[in-house]
Amino acid sequence: MVDYHTANNQTSTGGVQIYMEQENDWDRDLLLDPAWEKQQRKTFTAWCNSHLRKSGTQIENIEEDFRDGLKLMLLLEVISGERLPKPERGKMRVHKINNVNKALDFIASKGVKLVSIGAEEIVDGNAKMTLGMIWTIILRFAIQDISVDETSAKEGLLLWCQRKTAPYKNVNVQNFHISWKDGLAFNALIHRHRPDLIDYDRLRKDDPVTNLNNAFEVAEKHLDIPKMLDAEDIVNTARPDEKAIMTYVSSFYHAFSGAQKAETAANRICKVLAVNQENELMMEDYEKLASELLEWIRRTIPWLQNRTQEKTVNDMQAKQEDFRDYRCVHKPPKVQEKCQLEISFNTLQTKLRLSNRPAFMPSEGRMVSDINGAWHTLEGAEKGYEEWILSEIRRLERLEHLAEKFHQKAAIHESWTDGKEAMLTQKDYETSTLSEVKALLRKHEAFESDLAAHQDRVEQIAAIAQELNELDYYDSASVNARCQKICDQWDTLGAFTQSRKESLERTEKQLESIDELYLEYAKRAAPFNNWMEGAMEDLQDMFIVHNIEEIQGLITAHEQFKSTLAEANKEREAIQAIQAEVQKIAQSNGIKLSGANPYTTITPESIDGKWEKAMAMVPLRDNALQDELNKQNSNDTLRAKFATQANTVGAYIQAKMEEIGRISIEMNGTLEDQLTNLKEYQLTIMSYMPEINTLEGYHQLIQEALIFDNQYTSYTMEHLRVGWEQLLTTIARTINEVENQILTRDAKGISQEQLYEYRASFNHFDKDHSGALMAEEFKACLISLGYDVENEKQGDSEFTRIMGIVDPNGSGAVTFQAFIDFMSRETTDTDTADQVIASFKILAADKSFITAEELRRELPPDQAEYCIARMAPYSGADAVPGALDYMSFSTALYGESDL
Repeated sequence: MVDYHTANNQTSTGGVQIYMEQENDWDRDLLLDPAWEKQQRKTFTAWCNSHLRKSGTQIENIEEDFRDGLKLMLLLEVISGERLPKPERGKMRVHKINNVNKALDFIASKGVKLVSIGAEEIVDGNAKMTLGMIWTIILRFAIQDISVDETSAKEGLLLWCQRKTAPYKNVNVQNFHISWKDGLAFNALIHRHRPDLIDYDRLRKDDPVTNLNNAFEVAEKHLDIPKMLDAEDIVNTARPDEKAIMTYVSSFYHAFSGAQKAETAANRICKVLAVNQENELMMEDYEKLASELLEWIRRTIPWLQNRTQEKTVNDMQAKQEDFRDYRCVHKPPKVQEKCQLEISFNTLQTKLRLSNRPAFMPSEGRMVSDINGAWHTLEGAEKGYEEWILSEIRRLERLEHLAEKFHQKAAIHESWTDGKEAMLTQKDYETSTLSEVKALLRKHEAFESDLAAHQDRVEQIAAIAQELNELDYYDSASVNARCQKICDQWDTLGAFTQSRKESLERTEKQLESIDELYLEYAKRAAPFNNWMEGAMEDLQDMFIVHNIEEIQGLITAHEQFKSTLAEANKEREAIQAIQAEVQKIAQSNGIKLSGANPYTTITPESIDGKWEKAMAMVPLRDNALQDELNKQNSNDTLRAKFATQANTVGAYIQAKMEEIGRISIEMNGTLEDQLTNLKEYQLTIMSYMPEINTLEGYHQLIQEALIFDNQYTSYTMEHLRVGWEQLLTTIARTINEVENQILTRDAKGISQEQLYEYRASFNHFDKDHSGALMAEEFKACLISLGYDVENEKQGDSEFTRIMGIVDPNGSGAVTFQAFIDFMSRETTDTDTADQVIASFKILAADKSFITAEELRRELPPDQAEYCIARMAPYSGADAVPGALDYMSFSTALYGESDL
């Protein structure tokens, strides 16, 4: 049976007095009605015995057995749990009256107003007064403590019955008399709480006696509620006694009140588990997204660190195009994923703090700091890869230019040396006349002069080959072989030249006749011819420049070259005059010339031919230099366009970054207004994206034009990309901070005025507008809010405690979000591990463990299975098979121990 004394002791005296004054207006004349009197006698007797049997006694006749006051005092002690004054054991009338008065005084001490009930009537066995007194006791100790939705006593009990029987057909509880006659309401109450005891669908409304007896028997057998009513009495009475029905129904209420507590406990557990399941899902999403992003970074970095050299500029430009595709197509979605990952992490941490859960610690290597570190490494590799591509393109351009120059000079030299070995090794001087030998000697001297003139070309060829080797030219092997062949041939020519000279000098004494004019011609024609060949070589020389200054330098040098042409033409005419003089002397003296000048192979015709060819090359060189000048002017225009756009974009980004900083400090209006304004501000910033795309277009044109510097701006595309990404990330973080403040406000019940006060206090002490308070600033802020942290001893320890909450990492700075979390924790209440343990204990019927069957009966299926899967087996001394440890599970939810 139900123990009432705990609930009764909590009831206020004033509330009892008011209610009892209403209930004491019962119609005493009705007690004399035989049918109602019979019902009340049976019901009240059964009710009293349900409590007296706890002390091993009972009553048979309600008006006779209470006359001496002894069992009346005992009944009050049982139902109140308190000790009454010691009863008098005498048999005299005065002793009985005194005992009854002690009982009535005790009832009155509980705030009950007894109207017209005296001890003499009870001692005399007045049935009317005795039943009235018992009803007063039932009202005070069995019905008064019932409370449902701010209604109590009779109204509360009626509301409870209506709610519990609402889903059942043919049941409509409106009172405590005729609504119960068919017995269905009693059966519905039992079935609602114990559906295993009654098959409600088999009951018939037209068989009230069977229905009533079924309910009374089940209640007595399974619920320990004694049978207080007779089915026949209720059915045969037009209006059953209300007090008897109320007394019997109150027993059901108290019997099932434990189930109500279990339902409340189950709701609390469901709420806690729902929060935990949602948080776990967010944790899994974070882990998955972090793993995928880190895996993409891990795959991308080796590609950016690959420094495999290519052989041609076109191959390197293909790599550059792949890198540009990565920058514009593959990387931007990953930037968004990284930003979303940080937002999800911050939102999850806010929800965990609001639900009083421990902070989320991602698995090793997946912290936001780890992702930021990996991202920093990625951007470093990205920068290095771009710089390497540009340097490689420059290197390959230089290599291709040098290789072409090498092969051009080598071909000219090889053409010149062709047949020289055969010439130097012939023995023609052995059969020549003295004049012919002298001619051969002088011819050889001219050759030596020509050979010396070619020494510079050989040295240039060797120098170019050396530079190609130093720059790691891919075809260095063939270059080195050709260079070596030229050098070896040059050494051979030198040796042969020296040998022939020595042979000619041995016979020089025998040679006397020499034609000075031929000799002079040869000596002057050879260097002039070499100068012309060098000039033609220079006029055909390839060039590569990167700015206007370099091309202007080439144009100046070319103009200087043209200024020497007049003097060179005079030299040409002088050389031709020597040949003319030879012809004149020969004609004057009748000398028959053999034809060619014996000292040189350079003919006047070849000189004139090379001169004409060189003169034709001059305008071609002019045109080539002018075309390159036009190209560099075009590149300079492109630089200026990029610089203008870059300076505009850079200033915009800087201004918006400063503006966001001010907005985050000076935000006004409700949090929803702030959030709306920030999102509109974000859309405004995103509308600037076409300007970024325009700048990217200029940058692509600059790279395609191989422009490597820009004197018109200090901004680089990489710097502006980083600034733009930082701008987008900053506004996204600011929006996320406001969203978290809304979560905090809604979850903790913080008013808008409190948030304004917190923001104003925080901004007032954030002197440098950094968005964080240093320790001393935070201390001053707390003092302004009424916290006593100035006391030398207690204040220091209190401030240290608070700093441990708002700055667990010991950074020395307190963010606004940490400040809000602390203030919300100080002013609101949250679920605790102890509350969850108490809820589980109710479901477990005060046991130290709980079974899977109990969890499935009290909780929704998915959350019951969630608990069963995570609860460890219970190992206490009172364990039974299948027992589960709900205490360690509850503390694990709040991070106080391992599951």
